[in-house]
Amino acid sequence: MADETAKASNDRPVYRDPPNWILQHPKYLDFMRLDASDIAQVHAAFLVYMDLTEVRQWKCVSSFTCPKIEAVLLQGHRKEGEAAQVVLPLPAHRTLSHREVRCVLDRGAPMLLCAVASDSTLVYQRLSSGLVTPDPPVDIQDQGRRQQRKRRIPP
Repeated sequence: MADETAKASNDRPVYRDPPNWILQHPKYLDFMRLDASDIAQVHAAFLVYMDLTEVRQWKCVSSFTCPKIEAVLLQGHRKEGEAAQVVLPLPAHRTLSHREVRCVLDRGAPMLLCAVASDSTLVYQRLSSGLVTPDPPVDIQDQGRRQQRKRRIPP
């Protein structure tokens, strides 16, 4: 704790805030070297990188920039041997134009958009170049046309 305290003139310890570990992380520094113009997007990319590698256990996660949208993108494999997926991490306050979305989708690889809220909540959405019919919920069964009838009790 020597880094976090110092002695004041009256020999009492003065506590300082610990250094921000994110700013010193080697991967964050790599993202900063990619010359993305938006620092908030770089921070979002780092949070998504940590989620993919540490929580979701993705393999071979790498980063690159897309100059047309000035953003850091991530690419990795959910499981060993699966096709690579590209993730576009964005702060929740940032918007994308239709042209920017088209630029990202034209890469050809499956694409995930990850919205990063100010409290570090991550929400992943799959992007596609058209409408995608969702899978039906697993727990809902077709109940057919059975109707519930009220039973009448004779007087």
